Amino acid sequence: MIVMRFHWIMLTLLAATLSCRNGRGTTAAAQTTATKAAAVAPVKAQRCRIEVVKEYPHDPESYTQGLFFHEGKLFESTGQYGESSFREVDLVTGTAAFRIDYPKRYFAEGSVAFEGKIYVLTWTNRVAFVYDAATLEQIGTWKYPREGWGLTTDGKQLIASDGTARLYFMDGRLKTLRSLTVRLLNELEYIDGKIWANVYLSDMLVVIDPETGNVEKVVNCSGLLPQHLREPHTDVLNGIAWNPADGKLYLTGKYWKRLYEVQVTE
Repeated sequence: MIVMRFHWIMLTLLAATLSCRNGRGTTAAAQTTATKAAAVAPVKAQRCRIEVVKEYPHDPESYTQGLFFHEGKLFESTGQYGESSFREVDLVTGTAAFRIDYPKRYFAEGSVAFEGKIYVLTWTNRVAFVYDAATLEQIGTWKYPREGWGLTTDGKQLIASDGTARLYFMDGRLKTLRSLTVRLLNELEYIDGKIWANVYLSDMLVVIDPETGNVEKVVNCSGLLPQHLREPHTDVLNGIAWNPADGKLYLTGKYWKRLYEVQVTE
């Protein structure tokens, strides 16, 4: 196991994360704690910001947990008991071209395409739904050894977070190959050899070297969703999608009305 140089996340934030996980929204106290914690980043990490290139509609009833592109198509998994779903989303309209709704007992989490399959994790059910990536027909419901949070792939293995201090690297049968120590990472995306991650309950992204565990960049996304587009139940930034076909990067959040194409700037 490689120790992550992740000094800027405090243990008090972990308590706030766990206490807020079941609710529709994030408390003001938790948001304040997260903002203060995220302000203290690794000294050598490069500080970056984002610029909005274009904005698109996003379903404001989507509690976004996973977001990714596969063969030019955008897919999204959404959470909450009684609301969880997996969708193929039309980027331009924000509507679902294909949708699977899960039974009320499931809280869907991160999702990704890997080796001809699409995997959708669940939070505490300890199962993963597996689909044929070409037909979207369900292959099975596989046992999963831990809580499901974020999920991505480097094309060789699956990479998952679980809300604790670890990232897990797994094969296509969900067998753990190795892990890295981290804290409070939520939705994940693999971009040009690096792991990009939302820091739960904050407006920050981090860019991580998957071999050393070092945080190389901290991306400040504060103010991305303007106040006039927020409702009482609008929740945190969560959802990173990179389209390898054109190199474009997209961000959204839980119950957000917009999905943004963005560029990262120093």
